[in-house]
Amino acid sequence: MTRISTSPFVRLRVTFFMYTYELKKLPKSTVEINLTIPSSDIQKEKADAFSRLQKELTVEGFRKGKVPLPIAEKHLSQEVVYQELIRVILPKIYAEILKKESLKPIMNPRIELVKAKEGEDWEVKITLAEKPVVELKNYKEVVKEVKTKVKKADIWVPGKDKSVEEKNPEANKSKLINPILEAVLKEVKIEISDLIIDEELNHRLSRLVDDVEKIGLTTEAYLKSKNLTMDQLKSNYKREIEDTYKLEFILAEIADCENIKVEKEDLDKLLANIKDEKERKIASENSYYYASILRKQKTLDYLLSL
Repeated sequence: MTRISTSPFVRLRVTFFMYTYELKKLPKSTVEINLTIPSSDIQKEKADAFSRLQKELTVEGFRKGKVPLPIAEKHLSQEVVYQELIRVILPKIYAEILKKESLKPIMNPRIELVKAKEGEDWEVKITLAEKPVVELKNYKEVVKEVKTKVKKADIWVPGKDKSVEEKNPEANKSKLINPILEAVLKEVKIEISDLIIDEELNHRLSRLVDDVEKIGLTTEAYLKSKNLTMDQLKSNYKREIEDTYKLEFILAEIADCENIKVEKEDLDKLLANIKDEKERKIASENSYYYASILRKQKTLDYLLSL
């Protein structure tokens, strides 16, 4: 089985393909599409795919794009040609299936070329993740219970210093929000697709390797210094990633249910507080990102108000 890169599809010229597929709804809002592409369609595209790769090929002694066909054939492996074919053929097919099945993926799909032989139909497995289903259940009552418990624990007794909370209300908020989120996480039913977790895990591990190398360590030396094995590190990362994504989707669902919105005035106020003109311009160009942060903060404030 050859794993093909999950980089975003690139759309080229429009071609109509004949294909068949079987769709499976898997747990955790994951969908699997088993696709069969006729060999006739593959052959139609193969010459064009090779020609594109040949134009980009660099071989010593020849200018880019001027490598003769016999030499290009020696330098371009079958796997590279197959990847180019998949890159070109799949976008239209994938888009058609999404539309027909009313699928709404939230990330790039995982593509696996299951079978690819000359003169035979190709078999491709596409796995995608949709937005997880969130069952909020009795989260409001849970939040109220947590607040009551925290307040009871904070009842003042002689000799106890209560000046910190009085002087800094934010400290009180900070004390409440973590137990609230932990309780909500336990109460709400939600399952995150393994595709999402695996992709973020790979990003984190790549960043870790880069950071460790920058300070002159090997990954093995770093793990030894932390008294961890790679499996333990991955397990820790997975738990963190899963909880982080669960909370993101839970807070978004609460915001939707409670009609929590970010108004233009909210963004204008945020931008006005950025004194540096260059930073303010960058923030303005990324208003969607900042709006999502403001909405999340409003949702946290809502939980604190229950």
